[in-house]
Amino acid sequence: MSDAAPSPADIRVTDVARSFGDVHAVRSITFEARPGEVTGLVGPNGSGKTTLLLMLATLLVPDRGEIRVGGLDPVTRPAEVRRLLGWMPDVLGSWPNLTVRRSLELTARLYDLPRPAAAARAAELISLVDLGELADRPTRVLSRGQKQRLSLARALVHDPRVLLLDEPASGLDPGARVALRVLLRRLAAEGRTILVSSHVLSELDELADRAVFLEAGSTVSEERVAAARSTERGWRIRALDATALRRALVAAGVDEARIASDPQGLVVPIAGEADAAGLLASLVTAGVEVVSFAPAVGDLEHTFLDLSADGEGAR
Repeated sequence: MSDAAPSPADIRVTDVARSFGDVHAVRSITFEARPGEVTGLVGPNGSGKTTLLLMLATLLVPDRGEIRVGGLDPVTRPAEVRRLLGWMPDVLGSWPNLTVRRSLELTARLYDLPRPAAAARAAELISLVDLGELADRPTRVLSRGQKQRLSLARALVHDPRVLLLDEPASGLDPGARVALRVLLRRLAAEGRTILVSSHVLSELDELADRAVFLEAGSTVSEERVAAARSTERGWRIRALDATALRRALVAAGVDEARIASDPQGLVVPIAGEADAAGLLASLVTAGVEVVSFAPAVGDLEHTFLDLSADGEGAR
């Protein structure tokens, strides 16, 4: 039915806190992540992203609050939770003398896959993450980006329904980043719940269905996020005749002192999509041959920067 209720959350975090001595890494985080979606974790260094992921992965116990993964408590039922989720840390810990293939086979065996199934799964994942040419080389020879691909393959070895990914695009070249984005969207379409922490906000913008913003160990309120999204941002406009474009912008009411230029065109501040649509219509009506017209930064980056500025102002 088209009006069916949404799937229950595979990840539910309620008022979770975790400290290390007098360092409050996580103060109060609350959010949900659902099957079929990629949820992004966005926040500056020190906002609690990695500590949160470690708690979800059963590697840290929260001081306060409640966590559920697939309806299970990671504190009281860690073994069951680990079978539900795949964990990709920011830095891969690997067996340096084992080959890529053997590393994946051994990981599969740790999840109780029989030897033939483990070998088949390793071969499947090697192809999936494009490590075929390095399959029989020791993992110590892998580059940072290649280790990231191996780490993702290890997280997928037992076909988990929940994926926790900490900086998965770190070290990847542009082609590999595109391949990662396509793969994660495919995995989400298969019904998995994917939680991604990343500093590459342009990539996350194209990948995530929604985002959870963290600041100083706490979840940023929906009201603040909505306010940040609605603030004025720069839109980049490129036309065949830059001089004619500038004249038309001024004629349309844009303050000339606020028109900036960069190698890709002119950048003007616009308050929202409705105003952007109106300005574009004015330029086309004025006969300007517009080549491109788009936000200069993505939604996540714009929101993150505005929240950061707001937070600095509050302090």
